[in-house]
Amino acid sequence: MQYREVELTAEYVARFETGADWREEIEDLAREEDVDAGWFSALGAVQDAEVWFYDQEETEYRSVTFDEPLEVAACVGNVALLEGDVFAHTHAVLSRPSGQALAGHLDSATVWAGECHLRAFAEPLEREHDPVTDLDLWL
Repeated sequence: MQYREVELTAEYVARFETGADWREEIEDLAREEDVDAGWFSALGAVQDAEVWFYDQEETEYRSVTFDEPLEVAACVGNVALLEGDVFAHTHAVLSRPSGQALAGHLDSATVWAGECHLRAFAEPLEREHDPVTDLDLWL
């Protein structure tokens, strides 16, 4: 395990704009406030979504698209630098009207309504390629 202590510098709450991209709203908030590292939680609803699942054997993401309204029952993730730019690593649990849950890495989604809490860290976190997993990871 690799770890380090983080110091909080600020906390933000935001309301996402209807029609915007969910993950881009988080990244735009981070850029606007010069947040190079942080942790967020969010909730709301989306009009559609593209969810990714990482295939550990093939070491590549598989994409599933949902072209339907979904509740964002839970959304958590972190903000870090990836190749010098802000990247929001976003995971979500989405639900259909039936209550069926869909979950994974939320690559994109069109906001219907969304609210977010972002905790900013003092020191930047940089994602770098990890040869074991073939993913870009912290530390």
